[in-house]
Amino acid sequence: MGGKRLECEHCGHSHWQYHSCRNRHCPQCGARAKDAWLQGRLSEVLNVPYVHLVFTLPHSLNDLYGVHPRWVIDTLFACTAQTLSEFAANPKWMGAKGGTPAFSLVLHTWGQELQHHIHVHAAMACGVLDKTGQWVTPVRKPDFLFPVQALSKVFRGKFLAALARAHHKGDITHDPQGDADAWCDRQRRLYKHDWVVYAKAPLGGPAQVLEYLSRYTHRTAISNERIRSINKGEVAFTVRANDKGGKRLHTMDGTEFVRRFLLHVLPTGVKRIRHYGVLASSCKGKKLKAARLAVQMPALNPQALESAQGFMARVARIDVGLCPVCKVGALANG
Repeated sequence: MGGKRLECEHCGHSHWQYHSCRNRHCPQCGARAKDAWLQGRLSEVLNVPYVHLVFTLPHSLNDLYGVHPRWVIDTLFACTAQTLSEFAANPKWMGAKGGTPAFSLVLHTWGQELQHHIHVHAAMACGVLDKTGQWVTPVRKPDFLFPVQALSKVFRGKFLAALARAHHKGDITHDPQGDADAWCDRQRRLYKHDWVVYAKAPLGGPAQVLEYLSRYTHRTAISNERIRSINKGEVAFTVRANDKGGKRLHTMDGTEFVRRFLLHVLPTGVKRIRHYGVLASSCKGKKLKAARLAVQMPALNPQALESAQGFMARVARIDVGLCPVCKVGALANG
């Protein structure tokens, strides 16, 4: 899409700035779209505790994803949503039969070193909107939804049942483990494997979860900030070293880096972000309003929200035009 060379009028620093390609897989573009998405989701947050959940597929399904990515993605979303919706509708956990939950799912397909690691993140409100329009809180405690062991077993059962149906109907004809022996062997291993479901109430509330998810809603796998150098056919980038925020440098052959990055380019038309229950597009206008009323939240002010977004955009333009080196001069065409 071309670009231009910018030069600081104060210190003389110059660098290239490329025009946005607006591709959702670009490691550089999408910052403004990300901010708009984040502000939109924050405006929909209810005044209740939230839980961050992660549903992960076993790596033995990576080969199937390689040839049938659309089926795997759609089935992963469907089974995760069905699992959460069924648990939310169970009075054992929520105290209200048939209640409507509020949650969003975001797909990630990568690990820190860009290998396949297929999972969905969920940001879910603790509670449901019952049939009378009242907000019902979880039975055990306000910030606890469901036990992860039970979620894991139900999620596994739903996905493997869908896999068996697709296999018998011929929907996944190119499955690398599609022949009888390989199929039975994989099914046995998948049933024995403990499928990973993570659930935790974030210390920073829903804003913390949404901010984390927004980093990859409009880009894929790796951002330019993580890439430290490209030298002699090798790419060096940072990866997480431990759970305490430590980083280490990982070096990879350039061809392998490109191959791994392209693993995470989604099929055309596949939606990475999906909303359910109270937040589903088909009923959000009515049910989100009812949920806000039930938890005694003020109504949204669209004009105020738009003004806030306009203010952020103006600030962003000022930041972009400021020299990153001296922090004083303005950048102009060099």
